[in-house]
Amino acid sequence: HGKYGTPAESEHYKPLFPDCRVIGLEYQARLPWETGKEIHEAVSHLKDEGETITIIANSIGAYYCMCSGIDLLIQEAFFISPVVDVEKLIENLMKQEGVTETELKEKKTIRTASGEELSWDYLNYTRTNPIIWNAPTKILYGSKDFLTSYEQMIAFSRMHSAELTVMEDGEHWFHTEEQMRFLDEWIQGCRLGK
Repeated sequence: HGKYGTPAESEHYKPLFPDCRVIGLEYQARLPWETGKEIHEAVSHLKDEGETITIIANSIGAYYCMCSGIDLLIQEAFFISPVVDVEKLIENLMKQEGVTETELKEKKTIRTASGEELSWDYLNYTRTNPIIWNAPTKILYGSKDFLTSYEQMIAFSRMHSAELTVMEDGEHWFHTEEQMRFLDEWIQGCRLGK
């Protein structure tokens, strides 16, 4: 799940995967190297049990999956509005909040006026740990996504041979009836296309 999401969101996917056991993962950490470790342990455990694994992740949850080293353990991934350039996201937030890189480096963490916490360690991690992702991946992206640009999504899709579907007027958070119907039909179409 993404930021502020919960594992209960996995309930939505049960009817779309009737032949599968659908599990929601509640990760406790909020830093990619810690969350990635949690995800890796959970997926490794399922793999050890002989499970064939499909990941459905959205927003920052997709990024955490890509930081976890699970791409060779899973069969496929469905990413909904994945954040694919966290470095750029942090830099944009710093710019909006008037925080310089020097200031962040000195203070290590800065709580912004909007309530977000900027972290030097987090920014440095994104710079020194490029995404390595080789799992077959399908991406659903909304044309009105305010966190990830279309250009970033195209570049990521090409670099990782991911199949990209764009919903015109879709947002970063797929939540309206129309958006959820589109999401469901996208997953069903992807599954039928196997």
